[in-house]
Amino acid sequence: MLHLGIFEDESISFKKMEEFAKNAGIGRQSKIHREIYLSDPRKVAPEKLKTVLRFQAQRI
Repeated sequence: MLHLGIFEDESISFKKMEEFAKNAGIGRQSKIHREIYLSDPRKVAPEKLKTVLRFQAQRI
């Protein structure tokens, strides 16, 4: 998922991801996740930061 905004609000995006996965019959394998930072926080306004959030999932 592409998260837009400050890092402290990533939990909101993770909740959306988990709800989407649940509706698709998929569960999260663990709480381990990956973050790919697309924006440099030194050069971009906090509300425009872009981060790709990923976690491993499996059918439940």
